[in-house]
Amino acid sequence: MTDTKHWLGIEGETCVVTGAAGGIGSATARGLAQAGARVALLDRDIAGCEKLAAELAASGATALAVECDVASEESVRAAARRVEAELGAVYALVNNAGALKAAPLSEVSLEDWNRVLAVNLTGYLLCARAFSTGMFDAARGSIVHVASIAGLFPQTNSGAYSASKAGVVLMARQLAVEWGSRGVRSNSICPGLIKTPLSAAFYAVPGVEQKRAEVTASRRVGLPEDIANAAMFLASPRSSYVNAAEIVVDGGLKSMLMDMVPRPGFNS
Repeated sequence: MTDTKHWLGIEGETCVVTGAAGGIGSATARGLAQAGARVALLDRDIAGCEKLAAELAASGATALAVECDVASEESVRAAARRVEAELGAVYALVNNAGALKAAPLSEVSLEDWNRVLAVNLTGYLLCARAFSTGMFDAARGSIVHVASIAGLFPQTNSGAYSASKAGVVLMARQLAVEWGSRGVRSNSICPGLIKTPLSAAFYAVPGVEQKRAEVTASRRVGLPEDIANAAMFLASPRSSYVNAAEIVVDGGLKSMLMDMVPRPGFNS
């Protein structure tokens, strides 16, 4: 008899994706649905989530669109209650919702600073708390936090964003050491240069994509699916001994530092 099970082993499991209407979120949701998971799509953009849910349902998957502002504890708790009531206890959470307010630290407004941290960091904690209840009961579960390479390396004019993503990396480890004994894993992904709707304006400028591709070892800009594949692996039982880890998915960008240093006779 042919084994038709998906290699990830998450058929029938309930998986939650925040920021599901965006590029990385929607790619992750599609991948999880194709693997047989029951997927809850959370985003403030409920129209985008409903459109994606309809697409997944048309392919035979189970998908639920839920309007949610991850920066609001009340909104997150309400979303968690609905997901558990309609899809059952959550096995995996992909924390992906994000906000970006470009400005140097000397100029970023306190309002923008607080909003970025509220979505990118506090929101991840709120979701982890709300959706881990079923994980604790079952003594198994996985939380995947989409951080950024900006959380490992500073970038000018990106102070609030970089600081928030650095916080995500450490919080992911903290959750792992606190919740690992209860069967819940926590890992983060640090994407590099990824072409998403959020960054579309950058790539609309002639020559930008080529220049960005040239500073990666793979010589290409990443796609949402590149991050989704890593997120799906971390969410699944296939990564059962991966905990408190950061997986950098950047096409080798961070290893290109020395090639960016001028060396007469070797590079220009």
